[in-house]
Amino acid sequence: MKSAWFILAALVAGMLLGMAVELASPAAAAASLPWIEPVGLLWLNALKMTIVPLVVALLITGITATADAARAGRLAFRAVMIFLGAITLSGTMSLLMTPLLLRLFPLSTAAAEALRRGLGGTAEAGPSPTFGDFLLSLVPTNPIAAAAETAILPLIVFTTIFAFAITRLDAPQRATLSGLFKALGDAMLIVIGWVLALAPIGVFALGYALAVKAGVAAFGGLVHYVLILMGIGVCCLILGLLLTWFVVGVAPPRFLRAMVPTLAVAISTQSSLASLPAMLKSSEELGVDAKKADVVLPLAVALFRFTSPAMNLAVVVYVAWLFGIELTPWEMAVGLAVALAAALSSVSLPGSISFVTSIAPIAVSMGVPVAPLGLLVAVETFPDIFRTLGNVVADVAATKYAADGVENEVAGETP
Repeated sequence: MKSAWFILAALVAGMLLGMAVELASPAAAAASLPWIEPVGLLWLNALKMTIVPLVVALLITGITATADAARAGRLAFRAVMIFLGAITLSGTMSLLMTPLLLRLFPLSTAAAEALRRGLGGTAEAGPSPTFGDFLLSLVPTNPIAAAAETAILPLIVFTTIFAFAITRLDAPQRATLSGLFKALGDAMLIVIGWVLALAPIGVFALGYALAVKAGVAAFGGLVHYVLILMGIGVCCLILGLLLTWFVVGVAPPRFLRAMVPTLAVAISTQSSLASLPAMLKSSEELGVDAKKADVVLPLAVALFRFTSPAMNLAVVVYVAWLFGIELTPWEMAVGLAVALAAALSSVSLPGSISFVTSIAPIAVSMGVPVAPLGLLVAVETFPDIFRTLGNVVADVAATKYAADGVENEVAGETP
């Protein structure tokens, strides 16, 4: 939590210094750029180097953990199916609502041009493949080459197949391979922790370069981005409440009364894990059996990221819109598939880590540049509040639905 505010402060300080130098002496600002900007780009490259091994490790551990959870019993299996259905729905909602919000609340042409010029990265976005090219590249002939070329989607396809193959092994072999990739993921998280410890320096340099290139308009562009992301967060909350009402069968007034303590903890901590005790209490007030809540809620905290596909896709769609990249329905469907895989693999990761590791694969698979993520992570503090609020609402609602469903099945089987 504190590190997120340090990163945000570094961004603001860098941008303010860049604007001050640019106003005082444009020549000095231009001369300083080749010295300061590479510091930020070096930090960004260090962040990128962790993406491929971390995605592979987390995807394998996420799938194996999900499969193990589904084996744990009827209640756990039902909960996992609910999780998968809910994140698919939230991601689809985002693909519909983000372009709509961008049309309803467009960024001014000057601010968009300034932000685009400051963020850069257009060279990373390649031409959109045809449907035939996509099918041919979907299954890699050489997974190692796919990883080396950062071909995320075929790498995810291979990794997913490999992970499901692991779930079919005998328990000792499954535990050995799962443990290996768990250790790999943990090691990469240590590396990325070291990189993120230098984030204030890297973000300061990137913010300075952004301000020199884009000026005051860069602030307006970043505020617009934050507001659009927060708008998608509000949409996630509304979607969660509607599902609670029409699917779970709990009216919003009753549900919100029970959720008040949980929502307060979620806002103050921005952590689903820290909100777990409050969520258990909210579930009890909604009539969920304590034993069932003790099974489903920890599972939800570990695996269920209701807002992740929606918010992550919104980031990618925003960057694509900013750089004038037209996304076809097929590319959006591909992005949704990768977003779902990323949501499953981001098990209990801090927001600053999951922001990059979850969104970069989506961006690469959709042909959208990933360079802007190095700056956008600095303003994730505000949208992250809505991520947490949406997640805790969905966690409790899913727990209620899973528990009630199992009770109804048992009652139906009783003669």
